[in-house]
Amino acid sequence: MKQLLTCLAVLLILTSCNNKRLVILSKGPATIQEEAGTIQSKDGGGHEETTLLTGRSSWSLESPAGKASIELKENGIYVVNVKNDTILGSQQNYVSAENAGQVISQATILHKLDSLKLLVEGKNVSAANRNFYILPNQAALITPNLDAEIVGPYHKMTSAYAKDGAMPEVYRFYSIREVRETIGKLEVLTQPIKK
Repeated sequence: MKQLLTCLAVLLILTSCNNKRLVILSKGPATIQEEAGTIQSKDGGGHEETTLLTGRSSWSLESPAGKASIELKENGIYVVNVKNDTILGSQQNYVSAENAGQVISQATILHKLDSLKLLVEGKNVSAANRNFYILPNQAALITPNLDAEIVGPYHKMTSAYAKDGAMPEVYRFYSIREVRETIGKLEVLTQPIKK
């Protein structure tokens, strides 16, 4: 019994040390050296995501955008951008797949369009609003909830299911290019129909 309690205490200490989950976004694979506290990314092909559970707070970043240092002081999930592109995102209230096909009103489209335009300009961005504007070689604390879901750029997730009766905490991120393309598509939807 004493051995079991000792093992549980050691396990608790080890898991409490890894109180940060980094979601590292890169173009091509990133090289991560946790002991040295470095994340390197070269300008490769395609989008890559790497998740790392760590207790480390200070990191050196090197990417096509240059070099930088970041401090991750609080516990929680961070998105680390080592791409040569700005990453935008926000918390999403996904609905179940059965309810995903509902008709969206013109007013809802206009509201979403205005919100996206502000987000691209880096306006109205704050942790309180649960939206994020992450420049290259920067990181942002997304949530203290280590169980939240992070959906990276170029994924096509459209719905989520409740877990234990509650909707999951989901944050969706896009490249700034994806958001600009979405703005273009939404602007077409707001034009009057020509007869």
